[in-house]
Amino acid sequence: MKRRINMSAAVLGILMFLVCWQLLAWIIRQPIMPSPILVLPLFFKSIFGDLGLHFMASTGRVLAAIGVSVIIAVPVGLGLGQSPRLDRFFAPLIAIVYPIPKIVFLPVIYVLMGITDVSKIFLIALIIFFQILVVVRDEAANLRPELILSVRSLGAGRRALFRYVYFPASLPAVLTALRVSVGTAIAVLFIAEQSLTTYGLGY
Repeated sequence: MKRRINMSAAVLGILMFLVCWQLLAWIIRQPIMPSPILVLPLFFKSIFGDLGLHFMASTGRVLAAIGVSVIIAVPVGLGLGQSPRLDRFFAPLIAIVYPIPKIVFLPVIYVLMGITDVSKIFLIALIIFFQILVVVRDEAANLRPELILSVRSLGAGRRALFRYVYFPASLPAVLTALRVSVGTAIAVLFIAEQSLTTYGLGY
C-alpha cells in the first residue's frame, strides 16, 4: 500500500512538472523555452540514437569509478576506523586533500595518464573515494563499544569483527556517501568529457 502511494505521488509530481513546463512555454513563447510537446518526442527519438550511445558511455565511466572507489575506500576506511594509531597518522593528509576540489587535479592526471577513459574514471573515483573514506572511517570509529565487546566475547577475531560488525554497521554510511558524491562526480565528468572525447554526455 505504501509503495503504491509513493508511486502515485511520483507520477503526480512528474505530471505537475510537465504541466508547469507547458504553462511556462505558453507564457514565454520564445525558442529558449520550447514546450514538452515538442521536446519529448525528439528526446525519445534521440535516446535510441546518438544520445543513447553518449548516455551509455558516461554511465559506464561513472559505474566503473563507483566500483573502484567502493572496493578501495571501504576497507581503508574500516581499517582506519578500527585503528586509532593509523587514523592519527593519516588524518592530517586526509584533512588536507579532502576539501580540495578534485577537478584541479585534472591537468596533472591528463599528463600522467593521458587523455583516456582511464584518466576520467580515475578523476571520478578520486572524488567518490574521499567521500566514502571519511564517512566509513567516522562510522567505524564511533561504533558502540558494546557491539564490539559482545562479538569479541564469542571469540571473534579482527577478521570476524570486520565482516560481521564493522562492515554491516558502515553500509548505510557508504550508501549515503554515494548518494551525496555521485552528483558531484557526474558534474565533474561532464567537464572531463569536453577534452578529446568522442562519446559521452559532456562531448
